[in-house]
Amino acid sequence: MQYIIGSWYRKDELAKRSCVFHTSGAIATMFSGYLMAAVYRLDGRGGLAGWKWLFIMDGVISLPVAFAGYYFIPDIPENTRAPYLNKEVSFIDEVDCILLIGGWQERAYGQERMELEGRKPRQPYTKAKFKRILSSWHIYLLSLLYITFNNGNSSAAPVFAQYLKESKDPKYSVSEINVYPTGTYAVQVVVTLIYAWTSDSLLDGRRWPPIVFGGLVNILTYASLAVWDIPEGWRWTCYYLIGFGGGLSGICMAWAHEICTEDHEERAIVVASMNELAYVFQAWLPLIVWQQIEAPEYQKGFITVSCLAFLMIVTAFVIRSLQIRQSA
Repeated sequence: MQYIIGSWYRKDELAKRSCVFHTSGAIATMFSGYLMAAVYRLDGRGGLAGWKWLFIMDGVISLPVAFAGYYFIPDIPENTRAPYLNKEVSFIDEVDCILLIGGWQERAYGQERMELEGRKPRQPYTKAKFKRILSSWHIYLLSLLYITFNNGNSSAAPVFAQYLKESKDPKYSVSEINVYPTGTYAVQVVVTLIYAWTSDSLLDGRRWPPIVFGGLVNILTYASLAVWDIPEGWRWTCYYLIGFGGGLSGICMAWAHEICTEDHEERAIVVASMNELAYVFQAWLPLIVWQQIEAPEYQKGFITVSCLAFLMIVTAFVIRSLQIRQSA
């Protein structure tokens, strides 16, 4: 999806669109907390346990989304066959030329926008192209940036919910355990949108300041949780402030699109590598640092993500320096 977004939007629009897309993930996680709290009340209905009802609800929600994705995802301007961009136009008069952008006109308009942005169209893959992509700093540093972002948080473990579950005084209900942590994702949604609008406008397209700021908040919150013996109010604050570091995905992807704007194939490979390598690391790292037997303190995990946040900040500064040199 990020590759497609980068194929339609210009620099002053890119962070907003990328971040709006990623806020859907945070909103979905919030909704799942409310859904679990509600479905828990169905336990025993129809002879089914509450967790079985949850799987049924997941299926009911997922099928329409799959069909909607098939219909609405437009591919890229050069090869889109989206029905809503392929309208039949029987005649075009002078007024239509001003007011109507339909069919081939919409696709041509999308291509023209990318040309104005300097984003190159598709070209054949060649050995020389692969060699150039693999010998550039783009793929390695941008992948490292996204790896440190994606793994530099506690998304691999429900740390807040586990803390609430382990609490004896006070004792929290199942509904409270499901609902209270959704506040973290509410913070993430708001902060993600703030990052997007400020990066595109006030910061004049600069992507590194939100990344550095989010990383600093991560270090503060996770280092505090690693200490563990902290005031209870500050602990709850830290669990909610975690959302500040979770809103950087769209910013990282927007930065990658801009850095690789002159080579369509490099842009596609770099964005794919960022995403895939981040989840390759997420497949094994939680098994080491987010072990369930250490819940809810997770000292190893909190220290690890604090270090990854620091590495993300350093990587962002290095990329910024190399980008300035590249543009000179």
